[in-house]
Amino acid sequence: MPNRKNNKVLYYIINSIRYLTPDIFPRIMRSSILYKYNTLPVSKQREITERVNYYNKLSGIVNYPEKSADGSEMISLDRLKLKTIISGKKAKSVYIFDSYNYMRYFRKSLKAGFLFGDITHVPEIPSFVKSRPIHGENSHSVLLPLNKIRHFTTVKDKWRFTDKRDMLVGRAHVAQPQRIKFWEMYFSNPMCDLGNINPKLEGHPEWSVKPMSIDSHLKYKFILCIEGNDVATNLKWVMSSNSLAVMPKPTYETWHMEGKLIPGFHYVEIRPDYSDLEEQLKYYINHPDEAERISKNANEYIKRFANKTIEKITGLMVIDKYFQCTGQENCDKSKIMDK
Repeated sequence: MPNRKNNKVLYYIINSIRYLTPDIFPRIMRSSILYKYNTLPVSKQREITERVNYYNKLSGIVNYPEKSADGSEMISLDRLKLKTIISGKKAKSVYIFDSYNYMRYFRKSLKAGFLFGDITHVPEIPSFVKSRPIHGENSHSVLLPLNKIRHFTTVKDKWRFTDKRDMLVGRAHVAQPQRIKFWEMYFSNPMCDLGNINPKLEGHPEWSVKPMSIDSHLKYKFILCIEGNDVATNLKWVMSSNSLAVMPKPTYETWHMEGKLIPGFHYVEIRPDYSDLEEQLKYYINHPDEAERISKNANEYIKRFANKTIEKITGLMVIDKYFQCTGQENCDKSKIMDK
């Protein structure tokens, strides 16, 4: 069966049913879900707690205005609905659905900040986001698994690394300066198969191609994972394959904790100016054992996000900690976070 991106029709059907189901049932279930944490091995409990504190770096009681100059604001959970205006913009349905998937376990009178879309700044008000800057003080950006239909894809790769083409493949919506620069440097390079799927880009008609299937990407040893507006969308499925992700050190991160990735261990790092690309590709072509080790490490990293029960527990704990640190009354003071 060919590898494809997530099924949007199925996603909307499942989430529409969930959205229309009375949320009293998940609120009743929350305690039993969180209790499963206590049944896990200590090593798994420790891993979950570390992840929770990585996603949510708030500590103590945080003072915040209900609305700030940067557009972030606190809204009650009962406002988290389709077609709602959040922080001055109409929220896309995928963000509402993915947020609601977790927020439905909490009382609707509780308040939280939400910033949806490709977020590259840290809000003044502690807010739930899909993405945040890796470096600097980013505690007000609390990560949740949002826009999963686009960012949470994995693959089954039938090709061994040694059987793949000795080339780098890259298909991207080329619009940002960093992507334009890479295409200018390497579009004609014989070690690269590059193409632009952005029909609105002006000045480089020779770059324009039709989108390439995931299975066609997997025939290459190296796949370009260069950041766009925030993270590289394809990075997660590339890391689940037998090909190697090639990119500079990431500057933004999501639920997959890109800030935890280790160059030369999880992916092939190239310089921010891309000047050593050929050197890196040739090295791993000539050292396939090292390349396969990186691929296996990347596979193991991505597998940690596959357990639905663990992911649900982690997400609920992130939110529970948020309501504790924003000092809101009557939320459950879970003892889990004290471990």
